This record gives sequence, C-alpha cells and structure tokens, in this order.
Amino acid sequence: MEALVVCLWIFAGTCLAVWVLSLITRDTSWVDRIWSIVPVAYVWVFAAFSAMDPRLVLMAVLVTLWGVRLTFNFARKGGYAPGGEDYRWAVLRERMRPWQFQLFNLFFITVYQNVLLLLITLPAFTALQHTGTPFGALDVVLAVVFVAFLAGETIADQQQWDFHRWKAAESAAGRAPSPRFLQTGLFRWSRHPNFFFEQAQWWVVFLFGAVAAGTLLEWTVVGAALLTLLFIGSTAFTESITLSKYPEYADYRRVTSPIVPWFPRRREHSPAAAS
Repeated sequence: MEALVVCLWIFAGTCLAVWVLSLITRDTSWVDRIWSIVPVAYVWVFAAFSAMDPRLVLMAVLVTLWGVRLTFNFARKGGYAPGGEDYRWAVLRERMRPWQFQLFNLFFITVYQNVLLLLITLPAFTALQHTGTPFGALDVVLAVVFVAFLAGETIADQQQWDFHRWKAAESAAGRAPSPRFLQTGLFRWSRHPNFFFEQAQWWVVFLFGAVAAGTLLEWTVVGAALLTLLFIGSTAFTESITLSKYPEYADYRRVTSPIVPWFPRRREHSPAAAS
C-alpha cells in the first residue's frame, strides 16, 4: 500500500499544479502536457517498491517507451509552446458560459483526467501485489504485442505529421491542398489509427496485471475501459469539428472504420457525386 500512497501524493500534487496553472495562464492544456509523463512516474514507483521485480521493470520500461514517443510527438506539434492549447478546448469554451467552463476545467479536465492517468497504471499495482508469480512466456508475448502497437502508433503519427507538413507547404505556396485531410496509409484502414494503438497499449498493460494475478477478473480493468470511453467521446467531438470544416469528410466516414483498423467499404458512386 505504501507505493499506492506515494502515487496518490503525486496525483494530488499534479491535480493542484495543472489546475492553478490553467487559471494563471488561461490555458487548459496542462493535463495534456503531463499526460505522457505522470503515468511513467506511477509505474516506476510500483517497480521500485517491488525491489525491481522483472515483470514490473518490464512494464515500467515499456510505459517509458510509450511516454518518450508521445512526449516527442506532442512537443514537435507545439504542445509545450506558449499558446499550445488544444483547439478543442477553445471550441468548447465558446459553447459554454465562463462559470460552466471553469467547472468543466476543474472536474473533467483536471480531476477526472488525472484520475484516469492513475487508473490506467494500476495494473502495475496488481503486479506488485503478486510478485510471487513467475515471469514467463505470456509476459514476453505481451511485451512483443505492446511494442507492435507502439510501432503502429509511431507510424500513424508520422504519417499524420508528414501530411500536415505537406498541407502547410501547399498553402504557403498559394495552392489549395487536396485532399484536405489524411486518407492514405494507416488512415485508409481507420479514421483514427493512432487512437486505436494508444488504447491497445493500455489494454496490454492491464493484461500484464492479469497475468500476474492469474485471472482476467481484476478491477483494474476499469482504467483501460474508461480510457476507451474517453476516446470514443473525444473522437465524436473531434469529428464533429472536422465535419464542420470539411463536408467531404462525411464520404470518408462512410467508407472507413472509425477506430479499429478494418477493410474500407466500397465507395458509392452516384451521378450527383460524379458531377
């Protein structure tokens, strides 16, 4: 329990810091800036309290790789720069009264998302409670699957990065970019492949804890489940904004799987569409 207490102190300090910073700077993306950092700290706390149990060290290393990749991608998009607030919060701020948005900032952006960041790492707490379970072949398989998902997310983010750089270059040259949103590569199979791989990695983290406990019936599944629900809601909100900017996005939605990569459906051609 000592490891969990340490993590709860980190959680409380992080909540206070990001909330105060959001008030001082009028920028509500501070949770986004610590999203890839705090989970790494939590898992290493559990690993340290396990006297560096092999399974927990492996989990900590994998989560660290996840954090390094996500931090790099967030940084190159300007997430840590002044004025790097997530555009979705600005849209939501315009739709709410100031006091409503501040309540949303405190309870959802600050508290709920920090609770979620702690919950997704708690399979490491399960592993800490079952350090007597031998490290075995299933742990190796899960590690390989995690790295595969990590590679998938890296590829998806790079494809998106390359596309937006091309799009910016086209606009700078006075040309209208076409297409206006990414539809090739992994994005041919899923509208949000990076979202899929991100969630999948945390389901693998849950499975590490389940292997240690010897059962899938572990309450720590709530972290991965809530993360999936968050992504479902975030995807719907993000796509509503995209659709308002690009009407042709509706055609892309009709033929492409929303999150889980799958074979694209055949496009329907009509005389009106052809004209």
